[in-house]
Amino acid sequence: MGKNPIRTAAVIALAGNAVLAGLKIAAGAVSGSGALVSDGIDSGADALISLMTLAVVRVIEKPADAGHPWGHGRAETVMTAFLSFLLFFTGGQLIVNAASTLLAGETSEPPGFLAVLTALVSIAGKVLLAASQYALGKRANSGMLRANAKNMASDAVVSGGVLIGLAIANLTGSSVADTALSGLIGAWIIKTAVGIFLEANLELMDGNRDTGPYHVIVDAVNAVEGAGNPHRARMRRVAGFWDIDFDIDVDPAVTVADAHRIANRVEDEIKLRLANVFDIMIHVEPQGDDTDERFGLDEEMMRREKKDGSI
Repeated sequence: MGKNPIRTAAVIALAGNAVLAGLKIAAGAVSGSGALVSDGIDSGADALISLMTLAVVRVIEKPADAGHPWGHGRAETVMTAFLSFLLFFTGGQLIVNAASTLLAGETSEPPGFLAVLTALVSIAGKVLLAASQYALGKRANSGMLRANAKNMASDAVVSGGVLIGLAIANLTGSSVADTALSGLIGAWIIKTAVGIFLEANLELMDGNRDTGPYHVIVDAVNAVEGAGNPHRARMRRVAGFWDIDFDIDVDPAVTVADAHRIANRVEDEIKLRLANVFDIMIHVEPQGDDTDERFGLDEEMMRREKKDGSI
């Protein structure tokens, strides 16, 4: 078995962000660039997040136990939500610091070439980190890594803004633009944090923005002779894997053994059509059963979703 892509991504992000954080904070302190120091603090927070990710990987890999019969995959989602809170408060602190400096009327000499060069290195580094996180997140089907990839991409944009702010500061001979930009970086970080939290919250609520896979259930049932009327379907994500639960109808005259074989064939058809399946629970019902069912989607709803992409 190959290395866990989540662990690999965390190690790459930890090393890359630690180097960039140290470089930007040091260069910002030497050159007097508040925006560069703020950008460095953001990278430092990313390095801390990577350390936390490594810890989460250890939790995710634990087998199911009596207290966690579904395993420990939700630790990833919880970590993603915590990541959003950490980013939110980091951004807020940067805004407060920038506002305090501007209100106090503090000024300094504009940052020089060292700050500009560091900003260029930061842009290149963040682009490479974003690409690696996205590729490994796609491979692992990990919401946490995809969120981190978005964060890295946002950081590259932020570093581009720092570069523009440094250029303005040097052209105008004033550090006001640099200080104001450090506050804008904080606002950007907060925006990113809110987006990450909304994605994590959707998963914690067992929701799913990508509802397209529901039509896989309909296709799988229709492909198996003796199975029909998929209903009460529910799908959720657990650490990037699908947990699927739905009912099918079979002829009430078939034996329990035959009904079981039909359900197994439906399960096999789903796994042929859908990657990263964690578990499938199929409940068999006799055709004509009119039990009132409160949860999940029926075949009509799933077909409507397949046609127009909405539930």
